[in-house]
Amino acid sequence: MNPPPVVADRVLVVDDEPEIVALVAYHLAKAGYRVSTASSGQDAIELARRERPALIVLDLMLPGMSGFDVLESLRAEDQTRDLAVLMLTARREEVDRIRGLSLGADDYLTKPFSPQELVLRVAAILRRVSQPQATSADLLLIGPIKIDRAALAVHVADQPVELTPTEYKLLLTLAERRGRVQGRGHLLETVWDAAPDIQTRTVDMHVQRLRAKLGPAGDLIETVRGFGYRLRSSPSRGA
Repeated sequence: MNPPPVVADRVLVVDDEPEIVALVAYHLAKAGYRVSTASSGQDAIELARRERPALIVLDLMLPGMSGFDVLESLRAEDQTRDLAVLMLTARREEVDRIRGLSLGADDYLTKPFSPQELVLRVAAILRRVSQPQATSADLLLIGPIKIDRAALAVHVADQPVELTPTEYKLLLTLAERRGRVQGRGHLLETVWDAAPDIQTRTVDMHVQRLRAKLGPAGDLIETVRGFGYRLRSSPSRGA
């Protein structure tokens, strides 16, 4: 069972198909959200301005103006630009998905859809947008690598990188001591809580996987032969 959402979480459902509106509204209300509905793009924009919902479930194919136009209008206005938007549409083409996400949609779900999945996605988006913004003290920036210690998240060139907890801890350890060589024994103690005299290739294998996941930025992790690893702040001159 998912915990009930905050009472103030209002969701605006925008679709010109009454059956879809009824289905989505029913499941969202059942999950504890307050629900408003609109059947046209212009009505959606006016309701968004007036009610400032926590999230908008937005269809693409609307009368008068498309969901893309609605999203552009929302993102262009100060009072609505930060509203979360989940696009719900029968248009499954990759070009439409890319356009929607590029315009600022937080997620994109295609019809036919599972109402339970939609509710879970709504909850996930609202959890994400409700998290406090990281302060400068929470962020580590090393070249194109950004580590958000508050969110336990890593981005390279603004693209998210999925790391295991161990890989994240390894990268964070190297980043917090960037420029300084970290011996394998020290990394075993710090990352794996292992005795420093254990003979293992665990560190080397994890570094290899970490480099691969970081892509070109993985070259910032330098091997110091016979000792360990160091994270540079910038590529070597020969790179």
